[in-house]
Amino acid sequence: MAEDEKNPAREVITDYAVFNGTALKEALDLIEALALTEDVQPVHIRVAPGFDGATWLDLGRDDGRSVRIHPTGWDITIPDPREVCWRRTQLTGELPLPAEDTDGKGIDLLMRLCNFSDARAESLALAWLIGCLGPDVPVPAPFLTGPQGAGKSTAGKMLVRIIEGMSGDLRRAPKDEENLITAVAAGWVTGLDNLSHLGPDLSDLMCCIVTGAENIKRALFTDGDVVRARYRRPMLLTGIDVGVIRPDLAERLLPLRLERPRVRRTEAELWAEFARDLPVILGSILDLAVAVRATQADIPTDLRMADFAHLCAQLDAARSLGALDAYRASLDDLNDDVIEGDLLAQTVLKRAADIEPGTDVRMTSAEWLHSLTQLYTGEGEFRPLAKGWPTTGKVLSDRLKRLQPVLAARGVLVDWGRKNSARYIEIARPKATQAEQQQAF
Repeated sequence: MAEDEKNPAREVITDYAVFNGTALKEALDLIEALALTEDVQPVHIRVAPGFDGATWLDLGRDDGRSVRIHPTGWDITIPDPREVCWRRTQLTGELPLPAEDTDGKGIDLLMRLCNFSDARAESLALAWLIGCLGPDVPVPAPFLTGPQGAGKSTAGKMLVRIIEGMSGDLRRAPKDEENLITAVAAGWVTGLDNLSHLGPDLSDLMCCIVTGAENIKRALFTDGDVVRARYRRPMLLTGIDVGVIRPDLAERLLPLRLERPRVRRTEAELWAEFARDLPVILGSILDLAVAVRATQADIPTDLRMADFAHLCAQLDAARSLGALDAYRASLDDLNDDVIEGDLLAQTVLKRAADIEPGTDVRMTSAEWLHSLTQLYTGEGEFRPLAKGWPTTGKVLSDRLKRLQPVLAARGVLVDWGRKNSARYIEIARPKATQAEQQQAF
């Protein structure tokens, strides 16, 4: 018997042909040309704006069902492609269907699993989760800190997985900017674990990620084209101590302190409970987000992250959690951290204490450098200058520009001007307002 008669399938297989490389390339070029004639449809990861003021949350499900958050509530449906098109990567995990009519039970379940030290940290964590559901609102990055064994990594994973699903996780900070931007662009919430040092480059990059920036690089295999990567993502950090925090990053952080739990549980037991409660937790967060968006509140004008401050004010109006006061207190604590880690800031505050309220002192940058250096070293004591102490008037001026918001929070105003073609730096102490005088008493 012939071999083809033994295996009839062999004859069927030989009836099919494979496109050669040229034909396949021509087909792809035709498809690309047809696509260029159509309207451009943006794609989104995890969170997207919708029609009529609604926003969408991708549940990462194969059936396409997503959550539509609108002014009157939220519902689970499949989005119209003309309204929302999702982009999914290997970091897009699946979320369970959120539970309805939770009556806020999920909030209590979440706080019982996390070891936040006080109600202030709890209210800020809720505000951050609600902010993560907004596609256009930059939110500060929570920095989970506390003693060893406080469950910082576990709490960080829980907060991330409420938005990214059970496959969401924390990761080590990449060693270079390109790898971090690639990781950030592939997901929605970026969690960095166990940070012990924030160098200037990483600090500046985190500032860009929180408030938004763009990266441009050369396209592969071409010399004249470029690739644009825009990114603005929620971030979350954990660590015991990261050393000196730069002032611009401090304004974009949200310190959340945790305490050591009194009763320890196994990892398997803890995550099994979290997975079981996640639908209720997510449903309660969505209910709270709807209530917050339906609430009117004044926009605080004295805080840099005004959108998040407004969200905190709305949360207070909806649930009276004291989130805005907690946010102000957290920024005040961060200012203290910045001052404690910067000898120049401490010296400027010491010099400003000799300035009468309502008056100012104007000198050139070189004169200020000489004055502050003498004050720091102490006349006749020959105290050595600290590493990083400014060596020229230009360096001093640049350092003061970075410290300007921190010093202003302590009642010391720094400004720059020019008189008779000579530039000067002005340091002033404004008079206390009547409300501040009454508060002092």
